[in-house]
Amino acid sequence: MRSSLPVLALLLNALIWGLSWWPLRHLHAAGLHPLWATALMYGAALCALLLLRPRSWRLALAHPVLLLLALSSGLTNVAFNWAVTVGDVVRVILLFYLMPAWAVLLAWKLLGERPTPMAMLRLVLAFAGVVLVLLPADGARTGLFTGLSLADGLAVLGGFMFALTNVSLRRMHALPGQARMLAMFAGCTAMGLAAAVLAWTLGIAPGLPAPQPGWLLLAAAMALLMLLSNWALQYGATRLPTSVTSVVMLSEVLFASVSAVWLGSAELAPRTLAGGALIILAALMAATARRRTQS
Repeated sequence: MRSSLPVLALLLNALIWGLSWWPLRHLHAAGLHPLWATALMYGAALCALLLLRPRSWRLALAHPVLLLLALSSGLTNVAFNWAVTVGDVVRVILLFYLMPAWAVLLAWKLLGERPTPMAMLRLVLAFAGVVLVLLPADGARTGLFTGLSLADGLAVLGGFMFALTNVSLRRMHALPGQARMLAMFAGCTAMGLAAAVLAWTLGIAPGLPAPQPGWLLLAAAMALLMLLSNWALQYGATRLPTSVTSVVMLSEVLFASVSAVWLGSAELAPRTLAGGALIILAALMAATARRRTQS
């Protein structure tokens, strides 16, 4: 049983993220925009972390390079939370999981890892899948980008920032785990607050609503789930090979897709299924390649 605990922890993390769209939409319906929700949830999680690990802020301040991690993880959550709240959940999740493709390009630029022919093949497969997901129903290529919604753009941005977060974590693997976690929570809080204020100023999003017991309790519960999710990820990812972690984390696509279709918040058109299959195939190929490297 002990050997299965890391996998179960990763599945818990994927389940929480895969179902996060549902409470975010309830918060939005109660008047709390996902940007404000992101700032409040992670702000509460940050305060809880500081109470549990009061020295973590000193560790974080000792490593200014963590600012990049804070920025990328913050923008990841801002983009993802906003996208799954206002867009088609399945479409958003698939576009977000372009992350392995972005990781190839970022690792080439930031880590000096030149892509292999197989890596380039994965890149082509992933972006071919995106074309299928985004192509309009009439198949007109001219409508590929003109038909992009706000949620589509946010999903792509979130996936890119998620890839940057993963590459940054690889570069900062020697830094204390508490410092990395604090930087990520602080970044999510700061980016959520900054984006919410900017969107409110520009008239894109409403202001922070008056406190109501309903959404306050739900936001607090989400903050606790974010802490649990982060702990599960830290527990599982540090005890399993990266290849296994990557495959298990793809279950988030399943959790999100099944729940969204079941609750009527997404549509599974044949073109979306075909594009999604290519994107997931590229991610699985990346995980298999890492497994061969680690063995």
